[in-house]
Amino acid sequence: MSIQLGKLCSCVVQQHFGEVVRIVADDLFAAVAKTLPMIVKSTQLSKSEVCRALAILLKFSLARFQLNKAGTATEYTLDYERVLMVLRYPRYVHLIQTKYGHESAILTEELLRAGCQTASYIILKATSISDVKDKNTITTLRQKFADMVSMNYFMRAPEPKPIDSNSELLMLDCEDPKLFQMPELDLRKLLDLQEGKTTIAPDEGIHWLVNLEKFHLDFRDAIMINAVERLIDANAAECLRFLLQLMYSRTKPWEMVSNPIPFVELKQLCEKKSSNLEMIKFLDQYVAVIESVNFVSKFGDMGGGQYTVNMKKIHEQLIWSCIENIITEKYGSKSARIFRVIRMKKYIEQEDIQKEAMVPAKDAKQLTYKLLEENFLQIQAFRKPGGGNAGAPKSFFLFYVNQTQIVSMLLEVCYKSLYNSITRSTHDKSVNKRLIEKSQRLDSIVEAMKERGESEEYIAEIQETLTPPEKEILQKVKIRVKSLYSAEIGIDETIFLLKLYQQYQKK
Repeated sequence: MSIQLGKLCSCVVQQHFGEVVRIVADDLFAAVAKTLPMIVKSTQLSKSEVCRALAILLKFSLARFQLNKAGTATEYTLDYERVLMVLRYPRYVHLIQTKYGHESAILTEELLRAGCQTASYIILKATSISDVKDKNTITTLRQKFADMVSMNYFMRAPEPKPIDSNSELLMLDCEDPKLFQMPELDLRKLLDLQEGKTTIAPDEGIHWLVNLEKFHLDFRDAIMINAVERLIDANAAECLRFLLQLMYSRTKPWEMVSNPIPFVELKQLCEKKSSNLEMIKFLDQYVAVIESVNFVSKFGDMGGGQYTVNMKKIHEQLIWSCIENIITEKYGSKSARIFRVIRMKKYIEQEDIQKEAMVPAKDAKQLTYKLLEENFLQIQAFRKPGGGNAGAPKSFFLFYVNQTQIVSMLLEVCYKSLYNSITRSTHDKSVNKRLIEKSQRLDSIVEAMKERGESEEYIAEIQETLTPPEKEILQKVKIRVKSLYSAEIGIDETIFLLKLYQQYQKK
């Protein structure tokens, strides 16, 4: 945990949940684990305020609780990884919108907003904001919710259970076999609930969460498929997509290396599900090319050949590409060439760098030490005794690359950049709050006038209440906020890739 990560988490919690929750989150971030009395004492908040803040953090899975070592009290910890995932919510909704349609996206968005809620509540909430409101809408949304559960995008919230019969302390039961089991939702009862004829939900007590792990698997696969498409072509990317489908049927999703996948099975699946005749015709060649870029490895020759997917090796390659792109953008192509030479040689002296990278001596020295200063390179000093009676030992220095250290450094840079982007965007919105609200009110008035069929001259006259200088300021603010938001998405994608690398390295 770092200062930059702490500032970013604090900013995210403040933005989405308010000041009191931020104070409690900051207090938990600074400690390994704390009990309720400890949090009350250190934050100087009332017990009820701390309890409400903890309830919000727990509802949105941003904090965890467990027994202390003595087994006498419950301790709370902040899950800072989950805090950062709050920024990823729009990406989750966009993924579902793209793959499964508008209704599924509405359900996902409402469940993310609620944090933890019953299926009936989410379905009725989605119905209330839907464009069409009738019996068929509820039926459709009920089926879509069930589909999202069957595809593991939604999961039941683990239920807290007493430690023993004599204890008031609780623990979460995360081994519940019903995590992805949809309860029976009677349509008649849902309609009665919607019309206010009853207040009792048919699934009372069964709460649901968005299964973020499933989304992250989709993001991971998309990164690999897009990488193969850029390296080779769209046919190779489709081939890898079918390979990953077969991988999931025989290997746990987060394993470093998949179990062997027979080529025969891959060909059968492609012939069954794909209409890409060119890819099917040259399937063996596409697999060979994918193997040549180290995205799959040949395991054996049985049944036309067997292949494994090495996730750890793939993400190491992706991280190298990411680092080299960052160096190219910041310091130019010569710096990237020097970095690539040092990485390939593993250890190399300064004099050899200029020869291998074919860069003039002065530029090579300057760029090498710039990369060293920015922590993209490391240096190792060696001492050797002087010849004869020369006396003082001589030293020579070797440059090398430490991928793990660079990833940690880049994560810190990403945290800082994300914090700066969010802070600047919030500042722009607050400074121009009056102007933004005026523009929004004007837009709603104009929309209402158009619906009533008012004349174009009258509408133009109303729109002129926003002066040209105000329009210019508003346009600049909109462009800057939009640009900052796009930057946030790009930074978050980089963070996701860097964290994936760290995850596989730990294994």
